[in-house]
Amino acid sequence: MHRISTPAGPLTVAGEAEILRSGRSVAVVGARAATGRGVDRARDLAADLARAGWVVLSGGAVGIDAAAHRGALEAGGPTAAIVAGGARTPYPARNLPIFDCIVARGGAVASPFGESTAIRRWHFVHRNQVLARLSRAVIVVEAGGRSGSLYTVAAAREAGILVGAVAGSPATDALLADGAALVESAADLGAALDGRPRRVAVEAPEGDAARVLAALDRRTRGVDEIGRRTGLGARQVARGLVALELAGLALASSDGYRRAAAADCIAEGGS
Repeated sequence: MHRISTPAGPLTVAGEAEILRSGRSVAVVGARAATGRGVDRARDLAADLARAGWVVLSGGAVGIDAAAHRGALEAGGPTAAIVAGGARTPYPARNLPIFDCIVARGGAVASPFGESTAIRRWHFVHRNQVLARLSRAVIVVEAGGRSGSLYTVAAAREAGILVGAVAGSPATDALLADGAALVESAADLGAALDGRPRRVAVEAPEGDAARVLAALDRRTRGVDEIGRRTGLGARQVARGLVALELAGLALASSDGYRRAAAADCIAEGGS
């Protein structure tokens, strides 16, 4: 057991502590209640990243996290679990065989918490923040709109760390619409880190939706204001906004709508 200093603060580590300071770590995260498709995609992506020389980090949870760890292990690469429990008593206990395998294969199980500290709900948020700050990039494979992995995304964005996502779930599609890089392979990650992120292909809207999109920018605007800017009636504006939101071109909030980053890909011809 080691105690080390990292950019994310001090950690207690079981296993090979230095891989956490290699500068070649990428977090692969997502939902606990993952679909079979999501599990397969996380496993395949983690394996590809491991073969490309990346240290795959995740949170050790069931679902996407466990699949990411398994993918890296199956590819013969190191992986590290940043856990909500202690490094000697990582949570969840049902994944102890995975944690043991991670350490045995040259990886690490690390925790920012003391061994005798009872697990609290906020520990998972803090664990996700630590996970982000140890990584060159955070990739969300599959998640719902209220997934805990979005705390990892928020921490990554606050620290200026690349956010990537795999298309096909509510949270990841929203992240892609809001400017996350499309990352489905190690090659995609490398391109994104080099400033050449892959984007989801976007078709240009037509009719009222096109006029509504032209009236949107990155500032949130209410429906009445959009109507004044377009000259369209309330019903036409509403139909246009629904079409844009479904296409990932507009993002809704309690105050109105704003233009999604994905809309910038229209002129570029998508990905």
